Amino acid sequence: MPLSTYTDAAGDAVRNLGDYASNLVTPAIRLGVTGLARSGKTVFITALVHNLMAGGRLPFFDAAAEGRLLRAYLEPQPDEIVPRFEYERHLADLTASPPKWPESTRRISQLRLTLEYEPGSFWKRQFGRDRLHIDIVDYPGEWLLDLPLLDLSYEDWSRDAVSRSRDARHNKAAKAWQDALAGTNPADAPDEARAAVLSDLFKAYLHGARADQYALSTMPPGRFLMPGDLEGSPALTFAPLDAKRQTEFRRDTLWALMERRYEAYKRHVIRPFFRDHFARLDRQIVLIDVLAALNGGSTAMADLERAMSEILECYRTGSNSLWSSLFYPRIDRIVLAATKADHLHHESHDRLEAILSLLTAKAVERARYSGADVKVLALAAIRATREAEAKKRGETLPCIVGYPLAGEKIGQRTFDGTEAFAIFPGDLPADPEEAMSGWETADRDVRFVRFRPPDAQPLPSGGFAPFPNIRLDRAVQMLIGDRLE
Repeated sequence: MPLSTYTDAAGDAVRNLGDYASNLVTPAIRLGVTGLARSGKTVFITALVHNLMAGGRLPFFDAAAEGRLLRAYLEPQPDEIVPRFEYERHLADLTASPPKWPESTRRISQLRLTLEYEPGSFWKRQFGRDRLHIDIVDYPGEWLLDLPLLDLSYEDWSRDAVSRSRDARHNKAAKAWQDALAGTNPADAPDEARAAVLSDLFKAYLHGARADQYALSTMPPGRFLMPGDLEGSPALTFAPLDAKRQTEFRRDTLWALMERRYEAYKRHVIRPFFRDHFARLDRQIVLIDVLAALNGGSTAMADLERAMSEILECYRTGSNSLWSSLFYPRIDRIVLAATKADHLHHESHDRLEAILSLLTAKAVERARYSGADVKVLALAAIRATREAEAKKRGETLPCIVGYPLAGEKIGQRTFDGTEAFAIFPGDLPADPEEAMSGWETADRDVRFVRFRPPDAQPLPSGGFAPFPNIRLDRAVQMLIGDRLE
């Protein structure tokens, strides 16, 4: 075992011992919030914090329902080099007139929410109120997709990336890169300009492949789309190459140059994220936009299934002991949430959960076998629609009513974002297998459309009422409820 492995483990143990000692004074949970682009991470965190601080109605969150949640407030976060989650700015977007969805997560951020509560146990109540810190760690799911690269060689990653780009569904986004790849010999001399061109074309392909119309958001490297302060660095200037049948290359080749930079990316970008943030999480919620994948059809569903399997395999799951808390911390509770449940009538929510359960079945089974609790939910952290009924040709249809975002289309109609509209979203298939293997939204009257946020409701005392939601309370109970007993 390399010396660096021992020193990393020793450093982690010292840090984790400090975390453990701090928790003896005031217990804390490090709650990870992640999901792929446009899955609703920022909205979830903002709605969660606002509901708890504003006394929202959360009937399935025991501490709130039983009147034991006394106070919730923000405090300075413990990790001073991590950007703060901009809760106030995101809340201002949601409560503007007209309201708008906040900007998506593009970097890691953190927020500390402290709860004061009355314990559920009679004996614990004799010692007065308790406190619990919730350190919410928001990070892009695209970064999480990078973790499997730690176990992949450059050769394996290149082969996989080239193969996936040849899928007919992705050809439009991949064509320019594939043309350049076809004219590149990996055995040529290393050329900095050629490496930059190939890298730029590959990044353009990833950008195109993650656009709405392709419904593909599962291709690493994640930092290629969210580079931050690493933009332009050699560690982010590489791309897959097509080795064809060749298996060995000399050190003075373009292949060797790309391989060195790929390994540098793993060493300087992926490993620090895993060590400093990901490996320290106690609880995790993964937000998943299943409806967007359904819009994209069976290929997009297959991509999403693959991504969820790779993501969930990265988690260290299971119950914790003192030893594991110090040397190998584990995530003991996970919520998998199919977001935007308000885009469907409630009669289809069970079917949405069944589809997500099928998408993640193998990974969930592994997590539960290791001792972790896993819950699958259809969720809307902020409910943007209400339910109604409409009659069509004598038939009563369950509809949802909301303000479709500007640019959304239903048939020949394009919305401008200012008009409420009743939509019959249709029913999801009763058999989740059908959604995975051929149920295409193109055969339906409409696709799932996006809606703007609901109008905020001012309170006489100042501020705004908590936003309506779907099953936010069940997610909160699963993630932190046991720690408030």
